[in-house]
Amino acid sequence: MDLDRSPLAQPFPAIPPIAGVTPRIARAGYKNWGRCDLTFVEVAPGTTVAGVFTRNVCCSSEVELGREQVRLGKARALVVNAGNSNAFTGYRGRDAVETIMAQVARHLDCEPSEVFVSSTGVIGVPLPKDKAQAGVEAALNAPECSWEEAAATIGTTDTFNKGALATAVVGGTTVTIGGIIKGSGMIAPDMATMLGYIFTDAAVDPGFLQECLSDANHDTFSCITVDGDTSTSDTVLAFATGKAGNAPLASFDDAGADAFAAAIADVCRQLAHLVVRDGEGAQKFIEIAVTGATSDASARRVGLAIANSPLVKTAIAGEDANWGRVVMAVGKAGEPADRDTLSIGFGGTWCAKEGLPLADYDEAPVAAHLKGREISIEVDLGLGEGRATVWTCDLTHGYISINADYRS
Repeated sequence: MDLDRSPLAQPFPAIPPIAGVTPRIARAGYKNWGRCDLTFVEVAPGTTVAGVFTRNVCCSSEVELGREQVRLGKARALVVNAGNSNAFTGYRGRDAVETIMAQVARHLDCEPSEVFVSSTGVIGVPLPKDKAQAGVEAALNAPECSWEEAAATIGTTDTFNKGALATAVVGGTTVTIGGIIKGSGMIAPDMATMLGYIFTDAAVDPGFLQECLSDANHDTFSCITVDGDTSTSDTVLAFATGKAGNAPLASFDDAGADAFAAAIADVCRQLAHLVVRDGEGAQKFIEIAVTGATSDASARRVGLAIANSPLVKTAIAGEDANWGRVVMAVGKAGEPADRDTLSIGFGGTWCAKEGLPLADYDEAPVAAHLKGREISIEVDLGLGEGRATVWTCDLTHGYISINADYRS
């Protein structure tokens, strides 16, 4: 499937080599496409790992095994298959994953539990073991690749390569955090999003790494949506090699821990926004800020109700200043709301205040705002101090075309 580059695409950042991390790519041939579709990343002995995974109960064996593996906190490798999600494939799917884990473990002389596997693509087709094994073998012997090449290889319907970079000073040592992600459709993460991988040369205990990733996920990956559908394969993993030489971070009491956590959150936010910017068929990036809710959690749920509304998303696609659709979405969210305290705005211009259209409301600046690529919606519930920000994209004919043709 040839897809046009999203008009919301961002340039790939100059992610430098990260000490203790070696990415390689190969072609397994999971689909009839002339491109690499297997990514292998080797990480140094002693690397710690953390992860967040989908809550979709029809998840893949990769997710089931990954949940068990992150509890051990150690990693030596990552394998990502593109073109086949290996979800809803029963014992054959699990056998394929365990075969890959064993193959890499033999090569690296490590435990199979230290080899993480992810797969993305069509649901319900078992991952072909022969292609997987041949692809892994080719990747093991391939030269080191760039981060952009690795990002391109994990993609499916993505129209641009997605990466993020941040640094932090930890106890006088500068550490690097780089990440890549894939995702374009089936995006309504109930934990993380599609497939995302973060690598750092910092020394971080696995428990603290998990705390940082989970906190970042709550305000980033779990605050985006493209189409309201939570994937069977959603995974975000963070690997810390310890090669920067800093004193290991074990809690927020350690020097530089706050800076490291902020950098992890920054990378996650960048990656989450990139997924929305590549939403299937997307033409506009939408930020929805909800204030005045009874709690932050309630504000987030209201924001996602707006972000997942086809009527709101198509109105934005059509550049229609129909703020009544936002009112509808607030009312259906199932959260505390009062018509007579509700205010709605677009691009900094209030359309309605405390339950009534503004008497002097001028639609012209709102209409002008909606013609742009970056759209903001403001909602004040007028009930409390709760607030949240979520991100989505518009819903266009392009989304229908991509998904109607997905398996062809």
